[in-house]
Amino acid sequence: MKLREIAHSRTGDKGDISNISVIPYNEADYEFLKEVLTEEVVKEYFQEICKGEVVRYELDGLHALNFVLNHTLGGGVTRSLAIDRHGKTLGMALLEMEVER
Repeated sequence: MKLREIAHSRTGDKGDISNISVIPYNEADYEFLKEVLTEEVVKEYFQEICKGEVVRYELDGLHALNFVLNHTLGGGVTRSLAIDRHGKTLGMALLEMEVER
């Protein structure tokens, strides 16, 4: 199934860093997300654009995961000629990931 079937996302950016939060629609899916969405899996998924470390923060009280992707935005908004270097679409891209139940 696609990740978007069980979760939604919010994104942010600062310079060359993008952060992607993943929040399950149902709190019961939070533990499953913690199992399948590791730093390594997210790094591999964004391997073409993420040139730095991926760090995952677990927000247990909110039942959410936050991923910080370093060196991902081509130098950042002011340094790149790409159309979207704000990283706003990366959350939607992550939600297209196939996950196995």
